[in-house]
Amino acid sequence: MRIELLESVDSTNNYIRRYLSAGDNVIVSAKTQTGGMGTKGRSFLSGEGGVYLSALTFHSALPAEHAFRVMAHAAVSVCRTAEAFGANPEIKWANDVFVCGKKLSGILIENGFSGKFVTWSIVGIGMNAENDLSGLDTAISLSTATGRKVGVNEAREKLIENYCKPSAFEEYLSYIRFLGKEVRVTEGERSYYALARKVLADGRLEIDDGNSVRALSAAEISMKFGE
Repeated sequence: MRIELLESVDSTNNYIRRYLSAGDNVIVSAKTQTGGMGTKGRSFLSGEGGVYLSALTFHSALPAEHAFRVMAHAAVSVCRTAEAFGANPEIKWANDVFVCGKKLSGILIENGFSGKFVTWSIVGIGMNAENDLSGLDTAISLSTATGRKVGVNEAREKLIENYCKPSAFEEYLSYIRFLGKEVRVTEGERSYYALARKVLADGRLEIDDGNSVRALSAAEISMKFGE
């Protein structure tokens, strides 16, 4: 897979779109982003010291119902990387990776479809390595989590290495550690508690809210980590 390193860009996800017409798999990484994007249109802080990359992958025969596997693989890649440096990661559904109860990385996916198949995916990953997050109580870097400096270059190399290795859905599930526990679910203006039962093959979270068992495709989940 081709790898391109940049000094700064507005967004690696935006930049990598120029390669869509070429049909080649490529990874683009930048030292900083001026317009990093998070989920639901949120901005993503992208100062020096973090790993910011996007991977463009073309698929030959990926059924649309398996599109979630792209996101799951990205989350697994981050978890493998965190473990490689001695951290103990876990996934907050659907794809945020946490260490010590704080967010280590964010993932943003764009998929292209043709009929019943996913034809390409752009996977954007932002992971904290040695950036200063002293003003953020909700985020953590690999350096802070492990108690030693984890440089951007070695973190990026390890993340790319792990991303280029295949993963199974079962490995994703192994990092989901709140199943069987009560979680707080927020859907729009409504919040309630429910038992998290399992993550289905299509990525939906099955819950029991006391009245019925149903599957969520999108919601905010809050839980206590490390229990």
